[in-house]
Amino acid sequence: MADVTVSMPGVYVSFDDLLALEYRGRKVSFLPRQSVRSLLSGRFASRMRGRGLNFEEIRDYRSGDDVRSIDWKVTARLQKPHVRVFNEERDRPALLVVDQRLSMFFGSRRAMKSVAAAEAAAISAWRILGAGDRVGAIVFDDREFVEFRPRRSRSTVLQILMAIVAHNRSLGVGRGLSASPSMLNKALQQALRRALHDAAVIIISDFDGADEETRKMIGAMARHNDIVALLVHDPLQSDLPATASMTVTDGELQIHLEVGREGVRQNISQALQERLKDVFAWTRELGVPVLPLSAAEDTAQQLRHLLGALPNRSGRRGHAQRGASIG
Repeated sequence: MADVTVSMPGVYVSFDDLLALEYRGRKVSFLPRQSVRSLLSGRFASRMRGRGLNFEEIRDYRSGDDVRSIDWKVTARLQKPHVRVFNEERDRPALLVVDQRLSMFFGSRRAMKSVAAAEAAAISAWRILGAGDRVGAIVFDDREFVEFRPRRSRSTVLQILMAIVAHNRSLGVGRGLSASPSMLNKALQQALRRALHDAAVIIISDFDGADEETRKMIGAMARHNDIVALLVHDPLQSDLPATASMTVTDGELQIHLEVGREGVRQNISQALQERLKDVFAWTRELGVPVLPLSAAEDTAQQLRHLLGALPNRSGRRGHAQRGASIG
């Protein structure tokens, strides 16, 4: 018997949908204003120490650094060990953290948030692989997560896409699902274990359940890796109509809300703003770009704009030099 979810575009995603995004993934992040230090800019500039390479920065000495890379003049002046860091063109692991929880099963126009997240993950995976880099993923729902180690392999991307589709199609009301906000932190904890140094971590989620522990884990990962948070949202959640009603569910219980009532509308809007304001603050506090991705608009076009406009992260470190732009 055919899977009826295949014929419900925007509500569910199919494997063929994600395969078809390979071509669109090639067009993501090729904007001229993007720095070579930005994520998904082609081949990543890995932080390497050695001779005859391009100088990148001078930074404080860290455990494991080669003592031969110590810059003794800077060390003497600052009274603290510093090393000279160089870069060379080299592949780099990238880890996608993809949210397919019940909270993502919401949409007012074009697609559900869960579909937009699946599309963003597929486009990113194809782009990373096309650049010759390793791609892995942690795909999670309200019950579990599945992990794929970063590999420079088309078969790995296909396995990731199949896992996303399987989790995506399991969403729905009356399927025995219960919302589990804590799964966000469980997935991030696994990402923290895997992304040890110089990885690119792209978190695609609505960040339902984000708390202080979430911020700590994101901050810990950001100290040694490049992190980008794609915050998937739907415009209806922040701009409720003045005359309407809606049914909200956690997968088991349902509540009918008269959002046309001013008090109800304000409470919902305030609750959403309170939840997300701390997430958006990560950009300032942790240097982690938090990029809003609307489920109501074309995903590929948004990614091309958002990722192409990422700031040069080298400005966060003292003595760092800006990289050149690419076409």
